[in-house]
Formats: sequence, structure tokens, C-alpha cells
Amino acid sequence: MLLAVALAGCGGSKQAAPITTTQAARAQTARPATTTSAAGPNPLQAEANATATGDIPDNQVFLTFHDSAAAYSIKYPEGWAQQGAGDRVTFRDKNNIVRIVVASGPAPTAASVRADVAGLKGATVEHAPRRLLLAGKPAYEVTYSTESVPNAVTGKRVELVVDRYYLWNRGRRAVVDLGTPVGVDNVDAYRLMIESFRWR
Repeated sequence: MLLAVALAGCGGSKQAAPITTTQAARAQTARPATTTSAAGPNPLQAEANATATGDIPDNQVFLTFHDSAAAYSIKYPEGWAQQGAGDRVTFRDKNNIVRIVVASGPAPTAASVRADVAGLKGATVEHAPRRLLLAGKPAYEVTYSTESVPNAVTGKRVELVVDRYYLWNRGRRAVVDLGTPVGVDNVDAYRLMIESFRWR
């Protein structure tokens, strides 16, 4: 069972019909998921000029995204903008951000996760790596935070708190970042999303 997610959010679990990469409104051309990388992706960063949209509502409808190139599926909130496909996909509703990056590589370990997050430039580790089970398979979770560049008008920065998950299956690794602005509560919705992740 998934350990408590140290992020934000209330969420519902009503599911609509699955979609595919080609059906997604904002999908880009898929890139093959064959990249080999020892390090994970750069940390998520909020946009200084985007405003937080608030909590994901309890009655939020979730769709199932299937990516045949990277061979996984995951639920995401209906209405969120999708960018990318294949080995790198992002779903965004302003500064609520979910990113999935898939690459070939070895199974993650506590040591490799610690080393990876220690190398994230501009990120502050909030919680050390924790081992857990997702869909019956070992995974790791770590929490970090980042700040946006200053807003050009107000000078204010947006702080983003991100739960990062490392998942692995048969030589493929997925790094899933679930980011939310400080003060926004998406815990339930983000838990639903990460627990829905399935390799295909």
C-alpha cells in the first residue's frame, strides 16, 4: 500500500473512458523510450506568472493515459494540458504539474535515489528516500521543493513541493514527479494517480 504522500490535494476517483497517445488533444510526436540515463530528470519548476488553481476537486474526473511507446498507463485529471509523449510526458493545470520520464536503466536503490536527488540543482530535499510498494512492486519516493524565478511585476516566487517516485520494470525506469504549489492540497488526487501507474 502506498505510504502517505507528503504533498497537497483532495481528489475524486471517477474514471472516464481511456484515451491513447494519438487521441490526446495536446500530444506531440512520440519519441522512442530507449534513452539510457543513470540520473533522473531535472527538478520541476513552477511558472512565476501562473497562479495556483487551488485543490483538485473531490468530483474531479480522471482519464487513463496509455503511452504505447513508453509502455505504461496512468490516470490524470480531465482538462489538464498534456505536453509530450513517448519517454517524456507532462500534464499541467497552471502550477499543478505531473511529469513522467521513462528511460532504460537499472533498478533504483536507496543509494542511487539519494545520489540522484542530491544532484538536483535548485532543489531542496524535504524528505529522504522511502521504499514502498506500488502495484505490488518496489518503488522509492522522495520529496523536494523548488522556487520559481521572481515574478516580473510583483517579484514574488512560487514554491513548488514535489513528490518524486522511482519505478522500475524489466530494465525500464520511470521517474514520476507530482508537483503542487505550497498551500494547495492535492494529496488524495496525487495518491490516486501514482497508485494507478501500470507498466504494459
